[in-house]
Amino acid sequence: MTTDTPTSGPTPAASVGSSATVIHEGLPTQLPDIDPDETQDWIDSFNALIDERGRERARYVMLRLLERARQKQVGVPALRSTDYINTIPPEREPWFPGDEETERRIRSYIRWNAAVTVSSANRKGLEVGGHIATYQSSASLYEVGFNHFFRGKDHPGGGDQLFLQGHASPGIYARAFLEGRLSEQQLLRFRQEVQHGPGAGLSSYPHPRLMPEFWEFPTVSMGLAGINSIYQARFNRYLAGRGIKDTSDQRVWAFLGDGEMAEPESLGAIRVAAREELDNLTWVINCNLQQLDGPVTGNGKIIQELEANFRGAGWNVIKVVWGREWDALLARDVDGVLVNKMNSTPDGAFQTFSVESGAYNREHFFGPDPRLRAMVEHMSDRQIEKLPRGGHDYRKVYAAFDAATKTVGQPTVILAHTIKGWTIDALEGKNATHQMKKLTKDDLKKFRDRLYLPISDRDLESAYEANGTAPFFHPGADSPEIEYMLERRRQLGGSLPKRVNRSKMLTLPGDSVYAELRKGAGNHKVATTMAAVRLLRDWMKDPEIGKRIVPIAPDEYRTFGMDSMFPSAKVYDPLGQTFESVDRNMLLQYKMSPQGQLLHEGISEAGAMASAIAAGSSYTTHGEQMIPFYIFYSMFGFQRTGDQIWAMADQLARGFLVGATAGRTTLTGEGLQHADGHSPLLASTNPAVVHYDPAFSYEVAHIMRSGLERMYGSTEEHPQGEDVIFYMTVYNEPVPQPAEPADLDVAGLLKGMYRVTEVEQGEGPRVRLLASGVGFPWIDEARRLLAEDWGVRAETWSVTSWNELARDGVETGKWNLLHPDEAPRTAYVTEALGDDTAPVVAVSDYMAAVPLQISPWVPADYRVLGADGFGFADTRPAARRFFQIDAESVVVQALSALAESGEIDPARVGEALAKYRIDDPTAVADRSQEGGAA
Repeated sequence: MTTDTPTSGPTPAASVGSSATVIHEGLPTQLPDIDPDETQDWIDSFNALIDERGRERARYVMLRLLERARQKQVGVPALRSTDYINTIPPEREPWFPGDEETERRIRSYIRWNAAVTVSSANRKGLEVGGHIATYQSSASLYEVGFNHFFRGKDHPGGGDQLFLQGHASPGIYARAFLEGRLSEQQLLRFRQEVQHGPGAGLSSYPHPRLMPEFWEFPTVSMGLAGINSIYQARFNRYLAGRGIKDTSDQRVWAFLGDGEMAEPESLGAIRVAAREELDNLTWVINCNLQQLDGPVTGNGKIIQELEANFRGAGWNVIKVVWGREWDALLARDVDGVLVNKMNSTPDGAFQTFSVESGAYNREHFFGPDPRLRAMVEHMSDRQIEKLPRGGHDYRKVYAAFDAATKTVGQPTVILAHTIKGWTIDALEGKNATHQMKKLTKDDLKKFRDRLYLPISDRDLESAYEANGTAPFFHPGADSPEIEYMLERRRQLGGSLPKRVNRSKMLTLPGDSVYAELRKGAGNHKVATTMAAVRLLRDWMKDPEIGKRIVPIAPDEYRTFGMDSMFPSAKVYDPLGQTFESVDRNMLLQYKMSPQGQLLHEGISEAGAMASAIAAGSSYTTHGEQMIPFYIFYSMFGFQRTGDQIWAMADQLARGFLVGATAGRTTLTGEGLQHADGHSPLLASTNPAVVHYDPAFSYEVAHIMRSGLERMYGSTEEHPQGEDVIFYMTVYNEPVPQPAEPADLDVAGLLKGMYRVTEVEQGEGPRVRLLASGVGFPWIDEARRLLAEDWGVRAETWSVTSWNELARDGVETGKWNLLHPDEAPRTAYVTEALGDDTAPVVAVSDYMAAVPLQISPWVPADYRVLGADGFGFADTRPAARRFFQIDAESVVVQALSALAESGEIDPARVGEALAKYRIDDPTAVADRSQEGGAA
């Protein structure tokens, strides 16, 4: 439905030279009229056109004038939406280069095998689910692409990148079966990934981690395919701008659903694609008007709504609404009555029309208006019933894809009107079709007949009786259809989807680059964030890996002390810098460049995460090793974009995620929503994420080196690098940075803990103190207080990773379970702490659940202090006293443990409580802090 006319009454006439309003319905009205008489002549002519030829003719002329104005680049604002008809009229459709009948048969085979794949997966006794209807609605969309547009990995230009709709995966498997890439046995094992042995089954959806040679992009977490495809297309341009790879002949295709567009991530970044003129990006939205429970917008029109969204954002929009059988009717619509009916009919009604008979459609769609009824008098009810939606018309879809690939300066979205479950009578257009996973014998026979497949009733029934499903169909490897589809793929660069790793291993920097952090900071206090950034700068200077570092931040480079990179590394922008920067006369001026190295994502952690995914998987998508270094407020990482980090792991992407300003009490003054006390726990749920929480700069050096070598180095176990993600939490509090000890236990550091100070020789009670990150100075101070005030000796341990220690414990237990006849293994925590019975007290700037992860393997009385509860704004001393995690609180906890074991008099605990007042934050109101700014 068009929206180019005001909805709130006519525009008041403005007097000559007046400027009553600025913008109305997208038209400027503040400009002075330099020739009022000429203007009035045009208005009078338009009024005469309405009076003599009617509103429909006047509307048509206006639309043509707007079209001509855009062609002449007059600068008239575009319409927010257009009529509910095809964007490309029949006379502008290109010649179709394929054999349409052969391709129809290929589609039929794929449709059948896709449906049988899901139906067989739900035979009695198996019933593992699946989705039949999605692919049936989108088969033509995919097959036009596979036969004519999608370029494979062997294409000279590098090949295209396909984000395929997750619920359509059975159709993609069915095509691979016809190509000989998958066996019938594998189709029968859809959604059975382990019970038949490694690699014998098929994953439910596109999951590269589960099928690493087949799938390239995980897409079934609704909404992520949209934003990730945008930033993939942008990263392609980034690689070209940096001179790393020519990506000019590569296109990103994303197949999405209309219901999926409700997810914020789907539409949230579309302006980025338009702003950066990503004409290497095409979205195909399958508008079957249905989501899981019913219509997407039953009372509205989702295609029109999406068109307005994308046009407003600056995309090229191509609507494929009606099949070719509608062309003759539209050509006869001289009064515009048919277009008006299409414009005014809501989606819920169109869904009903799709399942009703031709007689019903004649009566309820064409019938109310005698002009419409007369338009279809020559048609039978069956012909009316078969009037198709555009997304099922091969030629209409081809025209849209062809136009998209030839569009310059804009991303393209194709809005294709389809019917969910199309060609399967039992499923077509039903509200429950998404949940219908099993076809009866009668359903299958009707489906077979509609597809014109040569499968006899006897063969179908015998297969159904034997295993509860129909037989798969393959016309034979030497059939014309198979030869045709294989030849098309050969011409386009090979079969898709496909994931390959053609990257070259990097020469990684040696010891010298880490020397600065390992020697400490002397008398200076340095935050671990600054230590990490310092090493990043040195990496960027390395002749081998320097250009492959991809720094990423969501508008926080200055926060993390990285503004010194602006003049040298520069911020990537495809347009360069078209203005004089306000700080151009300063040393650290802000600079933008098409060759810029820094990805500045604005205030969008989701966008930054999508860039990290694109960069981290470049070794397979482009054959180029790139090293993302995404730094962010730790609270806005796993908590805000955890779903994307899960997708990053699924995509086998690698790289560094750096949660800066970490801790519940360290980011002083920012308050509840910024205070991260739990991101290590969230990180622990992702099997691909290796988390470290370093206390010292030399720990940062070893951890970052380990990450670089594990992900980008070669070992016997992982010759092409390890598919993990390094997550490091660092802090903005300046703390003493000692030099690396000569006898540093590097292996222990990387395993998760090592002893920093031994217990002093002598008599009396002993305790062991464990801390991670910014908590280490607290136990160091507690060690002093215990010795001076209470005569207790303590040793200190730096815990670099509670998560890795816990994983080691779990893995050790599992190994012991499965090897009862062998000597049991010992968890590293147990081994490190040994047989000593002295109590162990652990603390961190996170909730107690973080250190409690290792409690099953601590071979002694284990006490944990944590920052449990919501954060708030105050000084660090006050916050730490409130949560009882400061040095004095550690002392009281240690004394309590010793009292309970009989090592000291219980009265001494009360004395300590009274002395330190650990339950009273006002007791530390006079304490100052350093480096408090966020």
